[in-house]
Amino acid sequence: MDFHVSLAGRGDLSVRIYRQLRDAVLDGRLRAGERLPPTRELARRLAVSRNTVAVAYDRLAADGFLTGRVGAGTYVSGSLPEPKPRKAPAAHGPRPKVIWRSLPAPVAAVAEAPAYDFRVGIPDAALFPLETWRRFLARELRDSVSHYADPAGHAGLRAAIARHVGVSRSVRADADDVLVTQGAQQALDLLCRVLISPGDRVAVEEPGYRQAKLLFASHGAEVVGVPVDGEGLDVAALPSRTKLVYVTPSHQFPLGTPMSLARRTALLAWAARADAVVVEDDYDSEFRFSDRPLEPLQSLDRGGRVAYVGSFSKTLLPMLRLGFLIAPPSLQNALRHARQLSDWHGDVPAQAALARFVDEGLLARHIRRATKVYAERHERLVSTVDRQFAGRLRVVPSAAGLHLCALADVDLEPIAARAAAAGVAVQTLSDLCGGSPAPGLVLGYGSIPVERIDDGLAVLDRAWGS
Repeated sequence: MDFHVSLAGRGDLSVRIYRQLRDAVLDGRLRAGERLPPTRELARRLAVSRNTVAVAYDRLAADGFLTGRVGAGTYVSGSLPEPKPRKAPAAHGPRPKVIWRSLPAPVAAVAEAPAYDFRVGIPDAALFPLETWRRFLARELRDSVSHYADPAGHAGLRAAIARHVGVSRSVRADADDVLVTQGAQQALDLLCRVLISPGDRVAVEEPGYRQAKLLFASHGAEVVGVPVDGEGLDVAALPSRTKLVYVTPSHQFPLGTPMSLARRTALLAWAARADAVVVEDDYDSEFRFSDRPLEPLQSLDRGGRVAYVGSFSKTLLPMLRLGFLIAPPSLQNALRHARQLSDWHGDVPAQAALARFVDEGLLARHIRRATKVYAERHERLVSTVDRQFAGRLRVVPSAAGLHLCALADVDLEPIAARAAAAGVAVQTLSDLCGGSPAPGLVLGYGSIPVERIDDGLAVLDRAWGS
């Protein structure tokens, strides 16, 4: 490999080469079994004599860092201790803004799924037509071009999204109104970039989606929680000077209740009076089991106040980081510039493959099939919780999505911890929302087969009584 060695400074050249190669082995930059350049080649690169390099190699071999193979070259020894990368102490160096210092380390992906997986927002990968997707993606990779692409996204996908949400959700948009993003979270970030200045007030649902709250705060916003009841966000409680309000009206996160038509109308009227933007996150409304869906805020909006956000990560696969933003015309040019400045554009082959997937009717077919599966799991989960946890958990009615919420009167954190130790992954309201919401569990059913729900809840029941 082409390994960098610096000869700046004073002192014996072979000693400096020795020390840099030794340090690279010790901290893992050079791995066990890796082949080093021949002495003649490294000497030529460094403009030193071959003997200088040979002396350094001989010393490294004598110390056990390198091993020679006759006729094959010089390699890093395979019998060294585990490398320890050198890092500056966390207490030293530049400091991030205050909000970033207060956050724990990001949660790493779980290498192995728990025995009973009730985590939130994880669709069933087994339902996704992976082989079809691979064919579509392989074709687009073969046909892909090498130049930079439109920051708004693949033209075919934007048109397909506009048709899809127009038919399935009555969203009023054409292809030019759609901005393709890396999931819903990037859509929210772009809106912050073009709308929020430090000190601006942003209203969010309480309880509500914690990642959105943190994102708004990271842009310097004053984030204010607004209570949610059986009809959704309490519009009358919205504070003055609010510039943006973030809502999940189709399937409130995490409670699951939809926002009533009266509240939707009131929210739009409030936005017009307050000269504010409403961000409508329609994150998993495709999976609806009963009741006729209410009109999205976007389709009711006549004043250009609603930015509509959607994602395919929960509809299809979490690893598929594709979402979209349909914003008022007054914001579209700024949003495209913001997208271009932040990461230029997304994964063009994946966008083109998804366009074909939608156009050939495979997305609609997948949603119909998955909805039947999730409806069965939702029904089983509700009935088992009502029966097995009567008097302890109260299920909040919901008719869509991939999770339900159950409220309690006791602290559920230790119960969830004991359940996790027994192989049951459950999340509490405080886990997902932050702050101090009412005690409750949020039970996902996207990634647990229906036949494992009862057994998983039985383990949770034992953890409750431990």
